[in-house]
Amino acid sequence: MGGQPGITFELLDGTQAAAHADELRALHAEVCGRDDDGSFAGRFRVLRRQPGFVLAEARHGGYLVGYACGMPLRPSTSWWRHLTAPLPDEVTTEHPGRTFALVELLVRASWRRQGIAEALHGQILAKRPEERATLTVLPTAIPAQRAFRKWGWRKIARTRDAEPGSPVSDVLIITLGQGSSACWGPP
Repeated sequence: MGGQPGITFELLDGTQAAAHADELRALHAEVCGRDDDGSFAGRFRVLRRQPGFVLAEARHGGYLVGYACGMPLRPSTSWWRHLTAPLPDEVTTEHPGRTFALVELLVRASWRRQGIAEALHGQILAKRPEERATLTVLPTAIPAQRAFRKWGWRKIARTRDAEPGSPVSDVLIITLGQGSSACWGPP
């Protein structure tokens, strides 16, 4: 996977990922361009404890170059709560096995354009039992928007967190294969 020799990929559950929390926080701060104020640690602690949480990591030797993480949405999820326009209940109603949320996909700048993000994306979604996956991405994140469209995602809504001044994000969705791999074509 990926276009770079020497890159290894591994899937981790929440307990395994906890052992890498400091590396993940550092990579997150580097890619997102801001120092961590403790919010990453708290958010990551909550995420990794969710049932079904999974993290795909990419390493060159022992050096973390990227990761993707997510978890299945529960029926009580707040994922669809802050949409800027309502969607039909048949889109937003969750049941076990319906939706996997891809929460983060990050690659260090010096390792981009080598197929690592696509490989992480494929690994985390491969063999998922859910019917579909969802994610949010800023409309201004043009390279990410292009990549997700290329990989078969489509925009279905916009969302904004409840905090004042929160940016608007696009909500994307993709149909997953029946437990085998992500569906790379348009759903």
